[in-house]
Amino acid sequence: MRIHVVDHPLVAHKLTNLRDETTDSPLFRRLVDQLVTLLAYEATRDVRVGPVQIVTPVAPTSGVRLTDPQPLVVPILRAGLGMLDGMMRLLPTAEVGFLGMMRNEETLEASTYAERLPDDLSGRQCYVLDPMLATGGTLAAAIKFLTDRGADDITAICLLAAPEGCERIEKELAGLDVPVTIVTAAMDERLNEKGYIVPGLGDAGDRLYGLAG
Repeated sequence: MRIHVVDHPLVAHKLTNLRDETTDSPLFRRLVDQLVTLLAYEATRDVRVGPVQIVTPVAPTSGVRLTDPQPLVVPILRAGLGMLDGMMRLLPTAEVGFLGMMRNEETLEASTYAERLPDDLSGRQCYVLDPMLATGGTLAAAIKFLTDRGADDITAICLLAAPEGCERIEKELAGLDVPVTIVTAAMDERLNEKGYIVPGLGDAGDRLYGLAG
């Protein structure tokens, strides 16, 4: 598993505003949208492309286009939905699937309660959107779900990550013969006793939508 912490002043600036407890939901949503687009730029560095020949208004030339099958973007419900527009701005031709996963706040284990994905993901690059890589249980379960259906390349985009979550994912995915990359704006200090990232930014879903869930 590869972990890429994006080191860029604009990423740091927007993340600082996201962390601020005085940032209201409308501004929080805009910042997430902008930050995800910046992270997606780095996350798609290895997106699959193939050579094509085109004609400009001046002369023939060569270039590249995304190859088929198109990448699949998979937001983890519900907070991952807040990241979707920022990702699709960069990959407008990608297909979108949905995966609903819920963390038990006592056991911290993840379970799947809804999914809308192709049955066969053979040969697909998948980009998973999950704002917080905290305990790692949800993301590890999502990656297993996708690879069980044949996905052969997984990149997860997270606003924040905790060392404990990354260690758990690496442990649970040991032996998985599929490249997995985590792209995040920051690796925070630790988890607290409730499994929240410290210093973190609070509950991303609540701050995105203004409702406890």
